[in-house]
Amino acid sequence: MQYNFSNRFKNLKPSPAGDILAMMGDPTLIKFSGGNPATDSFPIDKITEFSNEVLTTKPLSVLEYGLTEGYHPLLQEAKKFLNRDGSVVRDDDMMICTSGSQQIADCLAKVVCNEGDTVLTEDPSFLGVLDSIRSNGANLVGVKMEDDGIDLSDLEEKLQIKPTPKFIYVIPNFQNPTGITMSLEKRKAVYELCKKYGVLILEDNPYGQLRFSGEAVPPIKSFDEEGIVIYAASFSKIIAPGIRVACAVGKPEIIGAIKQVKFLNDVHSTTWSQVICERILATCDMDAQIEKLKEIYGAKNKVMQDEMAKNFHPSVKYTKPEGGMFVWVTLPDGVDMMKFVGEALENKVALVPGTAFLADTSMPCQSFRMNFSTPSTEDIIKGIEILGKLTYKYCK
Repeated sequence: MQYNFSNRFKNLKPSPAGDILAMMGDPTLIKFSGGNPATDSFPIDKITEFSNEVLTTKPLSVLEYGLTEGYHPLLQEAKKFLNRDGSVVRDDDMMICTSGSQQIADCLAKVVCNEGDTVLTEDPSFLGVLDSIRSNGANLVGVKMEDDGIDLSDLEEKLQIKPTPKFIYVIPNFQNPTGITMSLEKRKAVYELCKKYGVLILEDNPYGQLRFSGEAVPPIKSFDEEGIVIYAASFSKIIAPGIRVACAVGKPEIIGAIKQVKFLNDVHSTTWSQVICERILATCDMDAQIEKLKEIYGAKNKVMQDEMAKNFHPSVKYTKPEGGMFVWVTLPDGVDMMKFVGEALENKVALVPGTAFLADTSMPCQSFRMNFSTPSTEDIIKGIEILGKLTYKYCK
């Protein structure tokens, strides 16, 4: 049979995310390519305990249909947890549970974007959300990044695009893929500029709890007095990614619209996952869980930073994150980044080429992303040694 696909689908390019996930199953690879939390941080005993409890005492509560907005006890616990970082969820805000934070971006694009509308994004940014926005027919426009976050001059220029962009997507804490944290001054400036030009902000904060050095910076949402910020919070990185539980926070008009679209997508997020997440937030020592994550990631990042300093050619630059999971490595001009990444893979070290994270994937890029949360310490040392030899081969 001849299948006639829509123009919207035909314009989609295969996402590197699928290839990355497929790679994760190869035991022979040193996997700097993933974005997975460290598996030794998962609270498996508590997940098992709470699963057994609910399936034994009230199985129908997690096997029947649930509410689109989510399991109410979870939303109450999530509100308390998120407000540890400041006034993220206000009394006049609405919250809904989603199947991961990527669904929030997908639903928001469906709610506010017509075919060909502009959406701004940090450039580079998380490829999963970029692909999701593209799939809704929006035109992505990248805003340059600096060491302390988004380039404000470039942002103001792009905010004046006509027709006005529908929203901007930002990851202020330990950004994926760069590991950069947006400064407090820039967060306030981003908010003021978007307010001035009437542009919504989608603030994605999956890594905010994973700070292992430096001082915490308040979310953009905590400054919001106009209702222009939609806040995306994920529990995948602090509990386990397979539970696919996130929350969208914002004013009822926009979150209510996202809820309508979510209903059409999947009716509701898996109730079992929501109940398990609620039980963990309500009864477990989350401070201890987060400290465990910080300790693991801080130690692994230190090993990676030390090994890069020791093994990489001096002309290779890389970010020094204060948290999160990622390092952004930039080769000098003239070096073929894609060839470098390809040869690394031939040597059993998997990287993600930086082009995958660009608003315009046809643009040149000298960088690639590395992850330190997934590989073991031994693999980090071995992998960086291999990459170090390649940097001396390619960088003259």
